[in-house]
Amino acid sequence: MIEIVDQHLVLSGKIDFDNAQTVYQDGLRLIQQHQHFPLVVDLSQLQHGSTLALAVLVQWLRKTPNAQGLHFQDVPEKMLKIIQSCHLQDDLTLLHS
Repeated sequence: MIEIVDQHLVLSGKIDFDNAQTVYQDGLRLIQQHQHFPLVVDLSQLQHGSTLALAVLVQWLRKTPNAQGLHFQDVPEKMLKIIQSCHLQDDLTLLHS
């Protein structure tokens, strides 16, 4: 599930092959409705930090102003390792709460 809570885009549950397209489209619609960037994407309730979930996040990021309009908060450990192994840590703004 994805929703805007306190000016944060909160992603909960899991992203898998069955729902990735829907999560992408729902999130993109919310991002496009948002007018102030950067927008914080809260990942604290995301169940699995998979490569598929990361792909959705990167696609969202590419649709924001200057491809820098999202900051990712509370990235799951597994996803953080994927980010580091792909050398994306300099391309993504990662926040810790």
